[in-house]
Amino acid sequence: MALKVSEKTGENEYTLTVTVDGATFEAAVNQVYLKQKNKINVPGFRKGKAPRAFIEKLYGTGVFYEDALDDVFPTAYSEALKESGVDAVSAPFDLDIVSIGKDGVELKVKVASKPEIQLGEYKGMEVESEAAAPVTDEDVEHELSHMQEENARMIDVDGRNAQDGDIANIDFEGFTDGVAFDGGKGEDYDLTLGSGTFIPGFEEQIVGHAVGDSFDVNVTFPEQYAENLAGKDAVFKVTLKALKIKELPKLDDDFAKDVSEFDTLDELKANTREKLEKDRAEAADRQLLNHSLEALAKLVEASIPDAMIESAIDRSMREMEYRLQMQGYSLDAYAKLFGGDVSALREQYRPKAQEDVRVDLALEKIAKDENITVSDEDLAAEYAKMADAYSMDVEEVKKAVSEDAVKEELLFRKTAEFVRDNVKRIDPKPAEEEKEKKPAEEAPAEKPKRTRKTSAKKAASEEKKADSEKKSEE
Repeated sequence: MALKVSEKTGENEYTLTVTVDGATFEAAVNQVYLKQKNKINVPGFRKGKAPRAFIEKLYGTGVFYEDALDDVFPTAYSEALKESGVDAVSAPFDLDIVSIGKDGVELKVKVASKPEIQLGEYKGMEVESEAAAPVTDEDVEHELSHMQEENARMIDVDGRNAQDGDIANIDFEGFTDGVAFDGGKGEDYDLTLGSGTFIPGFEEQIVGHAVGDSFDVNVTFPEQYAENLAGKDAVFKVTLKALKIKELPKLDDDFAKDVSEFDTLDELKANTREKLEKDRAEAADRQLLNHSLEALAKLVEASIPDAMIESAIDRSMREMEYRLQMQGYSLDAYAKLFGGDVSALREQYRPKAQEDVRVDLALEKIAKDENITVSDEDLAAEYAKMADAYSMDVEEVKKAVSEDAVKEELLFRKTAEFVRDNVKRIDPKPAEEEKEKKPAEEAPAEKPKRTRKTSAKKAASEEKKADSEKKSEE
């Protein structure tokens, strides 16, 4: 038996007395001897040929004990933890070896445990959140104008000089003090004149030129710019290679047929309105959900172990690192870009991590109290959704993402939605009233986005990426 005794030795802390029997420890010691004997020099024996007894006599009886303990401890600790029933939230710490030798091992180890919480009344609590804004005719027309833009035709301009609204195709190279600077060169670049895409003064100096003209554009970089260029005068050598204008299609029934499955513009408008209403309703639900969880966190009374906070920060950092890697950045480079280091970045996540842990504890309690569970149907539907999202077979997703991970994420989601559906939504206070209540200087900084203990969809995405890379190599 791995566990001899477990006792509560502090708030959210247990001390486990873990044992390893003599036969198990002896087998581990012998395995270490067999692995290491080829590296040990013993006078009178060729390397690797010295009997264990001679090595132990020369270097001490416990010469192999430390490595043997490293081998047996994980299993012994895991079994002891399971037998104790302690819900650990940290790695074991303060290991103290009581005895070790031919009769086995006895050691004490501490572990932080999940705290008991007191939770205030969450049903019917008032939560400030915006209602879904109604969709107006102007909103629909705005969406249709985007469709027009996406389906516009580009037409060459002949017989006149460049003017605002034209799309100018240019080659350019920038110089400061007569020297070309990095990032200041482009070829066949399409620039919409009057869009404000380039630094102030650049686009205006193209207006009036004809196709084929080569000319200088003189500008001054803004003070808030890259350090090596901020506030400097620059000259761009520009060649205007072509001019085009965007011709928008007419909004009529033919347009509806071309861009959608509908036969008339009225049908397309009605469908666009439905989509906007759905999107706004979903956005309002998400906002209410987030605000409900923020309010829920404030109802939790508990003494939370530091290990849980650090673990939540670790999850946030891993999520950030993953997103940065997808964009080709490293965590260190990102931190330095904003004048700090990774440790400073961790501290920015601490307030949100504290809130997340409180939410996790609250939702765990609510799920138990309200008997909220994940059914086989829920699980199958989630796997199917993930398979569809990442163009993977369901069985592939199941191999990539454990059932426990998906269940945990689903249970979190279902319980969070239960909380949201049981709050009383109220309109946010007017900005002036809120400002009087809390001065601007006291307003909290924007919090990083919430992350979960598990990221089932991320795991499926990584599996899909790894599979693609493998096929590419083959």
